[in-house]
Parts: sequence; structure tokens; C-alpha cells
Amino acid sequence: MSGKMRTKVHSKCKMRGYTLKVEALKEILSFLSNYEDAEDEALNLLLDELQTQPLKSSVLEKEVVQGVVNKLCEAQSAPVDDPGTNMSTSVSIIDVFHVPKFRYDSIRKMFCQHTGRLPLQGDAQSKAWLYRDRFLLLSQRLSRIPQFSKPSFSNDLSEFGSCEISQIQSLVGRTGISWVMGAISQFEDGHFYLEDLTAACFLNITYKITTGFFTENTIVLAQGEMQLDGIFQVQTFGFPPLEDREKSTSLFSGLDYFGGGTLAKEDNLRLAEMESRAVNEMFVILSDIWLDHEETMAKLETVLDGYEDVEVVPSLFVLMGNFCSYPCDLSCNSFKSIISNFAELGKMIANHQRLKEHSRFVFIPGPNDIGPSKALPRCPLPKYITTELQKHIPNAIFASNPCRIKFCTQEIVFFRQDLLYKMQRSSLIPYSREETSDPFEHLVATITHQSHLCPLPLSLQPISWNYDHCLHLYPTPHTIVLGDQSEQKAFRYTGITCFNPGSFSRDYTFVVYRPCNQEVELSALES
Repeated sequence: MSGKMRTKVHSKCKMRGYTLKVEALKEILSFLSNYEDAEDEALNLLLDELQTQPLKSSVLEKEVVQGVVNKLCEAQSAPVDDPGTNMSTSVSIIDVFHVPKFRYDSIRKMFCQHTGRLPLQGDAQSKAWLYRDRFLLLSQRLSRIPQFSKPSFSNDLSEFGSCEISQIQSLVGRTGISWVMGAISQFEDGHFYLEDLTAACFLNITYKITTGFFTENTIVLAQGEMQLDGIFQVQTFGFPPLEDREKSTSLFSGLDYFGGGTLAKEDNLRLAEMESRAVNEMFVILSDIWLDHEETMAKLETVLDGYEDVEVVPSLFVLMGNFCSYPCDLSCNSFKSIISNFAELGKMIANHQRLKEHSRFVFIPGPNDIGPSKALPRCPLPKYITTELQKHIPNAIFASNPCRIKFCTQEIVFFRQDLLYKMQRSSLIPYSREETSDPFEHLVATITHQSHLCPLPLSLQPISWNYDHCLHLYPTPHTIVLGDQSEQKAFRYTGITCFNPGSFSRDYTFVVYRPCNQEVELSALES
């Protein structure tokens, strides 16, 4: 097989989010050698079938490829699929634990990829770098906004004067208004400080604040004056401005921030065209599926019945936890019933033949589901409770929380956490109602401006220090799905589609998402 075909195989596998081992590549090339005049079609068929497999890793082993090849060979005489179905071949599910870690080098003005192993349990230095990385990420973003840069000449000043960002250390002995960027920190009970990489100062907020929830650890931009007693008197208080996704990606092209690999320009153009034509693609997203709740299961079956009979079935069902009506922690002693509940769910889905054959089912754990730790990011649901379900639904995918899904060129982040309540409860100051009084819109503004899914204090929501980058939102994704127990909502903010499907077990609400035009359809069953 020619080197050109080897390159094409590598390229197409990378486009689907796969990395090939040498033996796996040989197996694919051997398979393609049987189709001399139709290698492209055979390769696409092989990759389509691979995406239906419950893979443990994006790194393909020989055995995995061999199993798919054998299956295709056995199915050569099978009848053509029903043309009324539209199983997606352009969806990649990315486990966040496999997302590359980048660190911004403020000296070289570039992102550097971390190499080597990342232990799950970090040391004290890892915790310090968690905060430092968040700060540097927003700092480099802010440095490209002209009004916050140092003017080259005096006539470059705007009508508001110079908004150049000052380091807190340089404010000592200075008079007049200054702009600073720092993280809100609590060094002692009841006393909050503004801290950057150089120093910290006591914070006193008495004037205008902008949209968002301001909690400990959030990084803010403040305009004010340093008093003689060392207190920074704030006049205006808000988040660092956002940067367009296009600008972020163009400045640091070739870096795989999202996971799943980088693509050549021509591949991106082809996928963009494919995305625009995928008018039948539909994702059904449900959150809070209590498998131990009879009425919830009956309503879920109603949803499945409805989509079983449509002309084109949904290509993707995303089911987010919690999957039990009670917390499944160390005190839980009913694992046997949980296993049984997942088996019943598998049987229910398997009874819908078209959905079983042409839809993919992704399961994302909730904050109270079984797992080795409550720290974020959460591992996929453990195999010992999902094995029975997978016997009925072989193509079921058990993803991490958060989970990233790539549809053609579109990047979608799924996060299941009761974030709105926690952000409201831990907010240090009442949120401003000047621009909006909707708490969900304040939540969206907070996580997008912070470029982080969960900017809460670690005491309220533990995060694995070495894997904090898995919660970064940089560059901003196209769509963010926030599974929350709060009211069902959808909001488009600075070009980013954000929505909460609501709690299915409480309100029987869910969302239908059409990625072709980023349309969000808020849906609900009658109570």
C-alpha cells in the first residue's frame, strides 16, 4: 500500500479523533487492499463502524480494528439500511481526561503543551499552578484588547483615559485611578483581597458592578484607587472582556485545545460543508434520569416511543445523571438495585429497534452518581453497574463529566452540575440587575468570561488539581450544555449557545438540539 494511502488513513482517523498504533494501521491497510477502486468508501465505512463501538480509548489497538473488519466482512451481503434513518458519522465523543494540557508562557507569549504523565493526585505545586494557569489564561486574552494595553503615544489614549492594567505591587504609594486584574481571595475569615501574581490588597467594593456572580476565586477587572491604609477602593468591578472564538483560534492555530486532534484547512472546509447539509441531525438531551423512579421511567419510555416513530430518528441521545433519586456515596448499600435499574433501561432502549440501530446513547454521570471521587472532572460511570445495559445496547458510550462532543466543526461542552444554586449561594455580593435579572444569564456570563466551567472555591467544589484544564472554556466552544436542577432555560450570549435541559425527573423537561443551525427546542411532557 502506498505512502499516500497511509497518510490518508492517518488523516481521516485523526479527523475522527483516533490515534493509530502500528499494528492497527497495518490491519486497516490490509482491509483496504481488498477494495482497490474504492479505498475511500471502504475506509469511511470502517471508521463509521468504529464510532459505534464502546472504545476504552481514542488510541486504536489491532484487536479493536480486527473486530470491526471481521464484522464488516460478515455483513457484506446484508441489506441496505432504511433510507429514512440518518445515523451520524460526524460525531466524536471526547473524554476530558484525554484532553491535552496547555500552559501559557508569559515570557515567550505562547502556549506550551504539557508532556508526560499527569498523576490524578497532585502535589502542592499543582494547586498553585491551578490558580496561576487560570490567571495567565485570562491575562493573555486581556492583553490583546487595545484599551487595556499601554499606549505607545499620549494621543493613543481613549476618551476614558489610559486603561492600562497595573500590577498590584506597583500601586503602593501611587495616587489616582488605576485598573488591576486579580483573583478574589480570602486570606482570613470575612476579609477578602484582590490578588495577582505580584501581591494582594484588601478589597472594598462600594460602587458599580457588572453582570455575573462574583465568588471567591473568580478573576475580576477592577477600576479604583489605592488608599493610604492599603485598601483598594473599587469604583467599577467586572469580569475581563471576552475574545471572539475566531480570534483565539487564529492566533494559536494548530493547537488541540478541545481534544480529538487538529485538522488541515481543507478537512475543516469539507466538514463545514457537511455540517451545513446535516439538516436532519438531531440531539435529544435529558438530565436527571432517576432509574429507581417508576414515573420517570414511564415518561422516558414515552419519549423513546415518540422518537421511534419519527421519519428520521435522532442521531444522538445524551442522558445525564443523576441516575438515582438519592446520593450514591460510600453509605449507599444498594448497588445491586442500581445495576438492575441500568439493565432495565437497556431493555427499554433495546425494545425500540430503530433507535437501537441508528441512534447513539451517551451517559454522563451526575454529581450524586457512583464514582471514585466527587472531585471534578468526574470519571465515567463504573463498568460494574453498566455491564448489563451494554449487553442490550452495545454502542452505548459512558463519558466523563464534563464531556466534550465534536459535531463536524462544531464544539459542544456538556456539564452536569447543580451550578446555579451553588454560584448564587457563594456569591459575595448581590448580582447586578441593571442588564438582566435572570440568574441563568448571570451564570452563563460568569463561566464564559472566566473561561472556566466551575469557578467556585475548591472548598465548595473540589477539583483535581492536575486536571483543572479539563474545565477550561478556551477558545470559547460553540455550544455549552449546563445540566442543572434549576428551571429549563436557553440563552445565546456573544455568539455562544447555552442551555439547561432542566430536570427530567422533576419537570419532565428536555431539549432537542439541531447542530446544523444551533437551534434549541425546549420540550416537555405533560405532568
